[in-house]
Amino acid sequence: MSESIAEQIRAAADARHLTALVEEIRKAAGELTVTALPVHPTWSQYRLFADIGERMTYEPVFFMRRRALNALAAAAMMDREPAVLKALADMLWSVCDEYTWAVPAHSYLIDTPDRDMTRCVDLFASETAHTLAEIVTGLADLLPQPVTDRVRQEVERRVLEPYFDDPHPWIWESARNNWVAVCAGAAGMAALALRQGLKLDRALERCRAAMDEYLSAVDEDGGCVEGVNYWIYGYGYFTYFAEALRDRTGEDLLDQPLARDAAAFPAAVQLGPERFPAFADGAAHQLIPAGVLCRLEARLGVAVPNGSRIQNLDFDHCYRWGHLSRTLAWTRPEILRRPAKRIGGAWLERAQWMIDRRDVDGLAVAFAAKGGHNDESHNHNDLGTFVLEAEGEELLADLGAGEYTAEYFGPRRYELLHPSSEGHSVPVIDGHGQRAGRGAAARVLRAERHLYGADLELDLSAAYDGETGLTRTFTWQAHGTLQLTDQFFGTRSVQEIFVSRLRPNIGDGTVAWHGSHAAALLTFDQAMWHPEHEQLVVPRHLGEPEVVHRLRLTARSELDAATFEFTIHPALAQARSGAPG
Repeated sequence: MSESIAEQIRAAADARHLTALVEEIRKAAGELTVTALPVHPTWSQYRLFADIGERMTYEPVFFMRRRALNALAAAAMMDREPAVLKALADMLWSVCDEYTWAVPAHSYLIDTPDRDMTRCVDLFASETAHTLAEIVTGLADLLPQPVTDRVRQEVERRVLEPYFDDPHPWIWESARNNWVAVCAGAAGMAALALRQGLKLDRALERCRAAMDEYLSAVDEDGGCVEGVNYWIYGYGYFTYFAEALRDRTGEDLLDQPLARDAAAFPAAVQLGPERFPAFADGAAHQLIPAGVLCRLEARLGVAVPNGSRIQNLDFDHCYRWGHLSRTLAWTRPEILRRPAKRIGGAWLERAQWMIDRRDVDGLAVAFAAKGGHNDESHNHNDLGTFVLEAEGEELLADLGAGEYTAEYFGPRRYELLHPSSEGHSVPVIDGHGQRAGRGAAARVLRAERHLYGADLELDLSAAYDGETGLTRTFTWQAHGTLQLTDQFFGTRSVQEIFVSRLRPNIGDGTVAWHGSHAAALLTFDQAMWHPEHEQLVVPRHLGEPEVVHRLRLTARSELDAATFEFTIHPALAQARSGAPG
């Protein structure tokens, strides 16, 4: 498999559709032949997670080293220039010198006395093993023998032996999420590149069990509640491993119903080009690696999402070799150029996601809402939340992932804005948002997509404490109007929350969010509701600050039912009475 990938990458150097990416790789590799290689993370950087729970000092240093490794490896496979091969040999040697290939935040995986961080099999250790194994196999005759020998030894010692030769399972092997596909898939590809005979057979047996575990978490309708970014990660590595296994053995893991259903997920749920619901720790703007999209379309006939294109070298801040190498090897321009479909969507019954895209007099509008439960992988307390977009612009938002810190995955998770109920467009009842846990589950009363729009009615009572009740109904009309009806039972006080990255302009019984191309208008009964605007500054996923606007409508008296109407209309496309926040 690795030699085949190396050969395909070499052929990619002359592919016109890959010219921009190829030139970017050559430039990055060329710079590394005349400058110092990226430095190792320091002990002080390594200790930050244990000391204060912070990841964004150590990890960028770690990932920039993977950027250098990938650029040098791809350039060497394409051009085989002596200067690049020399720098690559130095980089390989340097990666072997790293204290650990895992990141400090994953030290909790060390759960037995005979394991330590040098042999910690996490996402990034597995990815590193895969990268190194394919490099030294694909370029075996062009690299110094001591370098290839050392790489093989380190891949075995750090990843393959502690995973495949240790009967004690790793925590992630029963995770039923992206972890099991990435770790097993990457380590499995390393084993396919480096192992033979019974040792390979034993490794593949464990990988097959892991992939079964991963697919067991896939809904029958292909849904991935972690979001499209985690579909890219988990299903991407599932695909990479499946194709490597098929090349070696003829066994086809993609040829099963759950795998086929999961392959169709991104095209089903997209809101627009590179736009997806950012439910849970998802991302609203997401470029999907072209290689995996083209391979899935060619193998399974699944639709490619609208607006798909070839990524650049820096699209993935973790610099995963799987994404880069397979994009170079598998991308087919005729697949990416398929005409876009402006009208579409899906109802995912198991995930309880409703997505609908419409064309309203030339204006592309999109709506998404979710039910589910509050113990999902990468869970947010967000039952009944929704997003509205027009012309690829987010109007009412789901914020997606916050900054990953120790606190973010600790007992205080739901006190932070992004995962909390009050970080979503859902009600606060009697002073409390939604609670976490599997028991906090939505009950679908009605769900239908039809010629004239979409309807979704959810009983959200279980998400709130006490005897209160809430039924939320979305009526999404084909002309771009969303009617939101909340019916409350047994409440003393109610607040309605609406979250956006745009500043709301509050008028008499109206609130407008104006973007660059479109706007959303909310109408409400001002005799019933008191509006307040809150501006918050919070860290995004990679730690950079962003401004978030939260509209809070507080009921002036006890209420049983209320109706709110939102409008996205082409006539508002040029409205500029407000500005983005």
